[in-house]
Amino acid sequence: MKQRKAPRAVTRRDVLHGLGLALSAVPLAGLASCDDTSASAGSDGAGGAGGAGGTGGAASAGGWASGGTASMSGDYPDPFKDDVRATCAMTCALMLGPCYAETIERRDISEGYPGLPVRLALLVVDESCEPVEGASVDIWHTRNAGLYSGNDAVDMCTSDDADAESHRYFRGVQTTGADGRVDFDTCYPGWYQGRAVHIHFTLRVGGQEYVTSQLFFPEDLTAQLFAEHADYKEFGQPDTSNSADSIYAGDGALLSTALQPDGALLAWKVLVIRSSLEETLCGDADGPAPPGAGGGPPGFGGGPPGFGGGPPGS
Repeated sequence: MKQRKAPRAVTRRDVLHGLGLALSAVPLAGLASCDDTSASAGSDGAGGAGGAGGTGGAASAGGWASGGTASMSGDYPDPFKDDVRATCAMTCALMLGPCYAETIERRDISEGYPGLPVRLALLVVDESCEPVEGASVDIWHTRNAGLYSGNDAVDMCTSDDADAESHRYFRGVQTTGADGRVDFDTCYPGWYQGRAVHIHFTLRVGGQEYVTSQLFFPEDLTAQLFAEHADYKEFGQPDTSNSADSIYAGDGALLSTALQPDGALLAWKVLVIRSSLEETLCGDADGPAPPGAGGGPPGFGGGPPGFGGGPPGS
């Protein structure tokens, strides 16, 4: 593992922070979330095929599968089977960030890259917790090495990495059916300096943006994964916890998770959109954050060792 570089005179994270605030100044609408924290979880459908960087379904420490979505059986329980109406609670929009790029309509967004396979189940409902049909759910996150993809992403998001720029891994969009649900087959995200492990999403209905926000994972799960899992431990522990992340909005942004018999992780969240865009938006999706907050992908002020990362504040 490479040692992190000494502090540089140029503050690159300030560049990322400024771009994040500028790009997040978009029309946003509110979101509410029905939190179902039951351990029961699933969905039908087979996992995606392996591709670049995949190693099949080799077992890893902790009983997790490794190698990406090729190992997914797809035979998972339904995390939304219990009535969640009694636990509806408002959640707030969070900033878009500078790493949004062109997306693709698809279920498996991994493009065969390695990592702990994850079935991400999202249920979109209205204020009465009734399913919303025709909602577009667009998600994006980093690969295990902490890099975003896409040649149309801001350069700092891919760190000018040729492989990252030539792919569109871990980006995808789906539209809810009559049950209000979408499922993505993906892998557990990586980390970069100044940010906790997270997934971005934008939800649109009728072509209008109802919310842009971020989802987070339990800290103990992240710590164990980066300590033991074959596809993550080389990158070391994330330098930022959920509570230390300047974007984190509290436990209302947490995904519920459950390890499945095939070693994949089932993660889920219920998202409740408000009935009108005129309703007050909670949160500060495009407001100021402390200088340098939010960090940057590898090569621009931080990231896992071996990817040009620098110390905090660089």
